[in-house]
Amino acid sequence: MCAGSDRFAAYNGTAPIEVSSSNRIIYRLSMRGNRRLNHAIHMAAVTQVRYQHSGGRAYYDRKIAEGKAGKAALRALKRQISDAIYKHLKADAACTAQGPGGQAGNDSVASAAGSHPERQLFGQATPGPAPTLRSRPQKATSRTRKKAAQIT
Repeated sequence: MCAGSDRFAAYNGTAPIEVSSSNRIIYRLSMRGNRRLNHAIHMAAVTQVRYQHSGGRAYYDRKIAEGKAGKAALRALKRQISDAIYKHLKADAACTAQGPGGQAGNDSVASAAGSHPERQLFGQATPGPAPTLRSRPQKATSRTRKKAAQIT
């Protein structure tokens, strides 16, 4: 792909790292990067492999047929998912650059600044304390009498 998707793969830990020794060339996944994002991509990959009729399972089976081991096929699937996420992030960023309005294809002009408070269906969001039926006027204590005398 491009440098952007490669950097995103390195950020989320799905870019393979070469750990070769002598004539043997071996790649493994990076233990660096955002581990939460890597875990989410891993869960997506495992879930796709679990379901027989998913596109991810077909890709995984193709890699197995090419002679890759199960872990290597899963690594390749994780990278494919990472590239797909990056593509969608770029598309969302391009839509957001055009202006506010929510998801792509949303032609509404609704926003918090353009809300209509006169069309409220319900009462105040946080009402004040409810009056009680048993409330009695407080007795004036010596302290409250002194304060009242100081005020006047």
